[in-house]
Amino acid sequence: MKPVTAANAVEGFDFRTELTRILPHLRAFARGLCGRPDYADDLVQEAMLKAWAARESFQPGTSMRSWTFVILRNVYLSDARRNRFRGDYDPDLAETLLSQQASQEDGLHMGDLRSAMMRLSPERREALLLVGAGGFSYEEAADIAECAVGTMKSRVARARRSLEDMMSDDGQGAKNRPQSVSHTEILDDLDRIVRHG
Repeated sequence: MKPVTAANAVEGFDFRTELTRILPHLRAFARGLCGRPDYADDLVQEAMLKAWAARESFQPGTSMRSWTFVILRNVYLSDARRNRFRGDYDPDLAETLLSQQASQEDGLHMGDLRSAMMRLSPERREALLLVGAGGFSYEEAADIAECAVGTMKSRVARARRSLEDMMSDDGQGAKNRPQSVSHTEILDDLDRIVRHG
């Protein structure tokens, strides 16, 4: 029988269950931040370990998702600072880019979107992932990113505008992208990437 602690004292609250529930959201956020499934899994594992170690500091009744997103973001930023001078070669990504078949037009568009997302500044990519795909309000996203609400709104707007420019025919995105693809469809694609990795 596990001891009753501050973190599980609220009736019906089970830290382990709640942490397990938000795992897919954490994994999607991590993949969106770093762009690499293997690295994202490492980030999520580290964030889960830190969350478990800090479970006594979690306040039941508050948002477990927001709390863990802050932890994951801090793990990502710490790792990025530590590795800023190390270059990463992703053989899977290189293979995908070099061997993309012409008949896979939807795959190409998704690849274009992933590439465009990774060309955004880390702050804008994070903002778009939190608000656009993560479903957080501007206020919640600002709390997670430790910035003002106005700054978060600005980052999201600029990220959307940058994505739209990169994905347009006259931007640096795909040259064969149909004119009918709208800004909304691009964001829907982004949401699909985050949900399904």
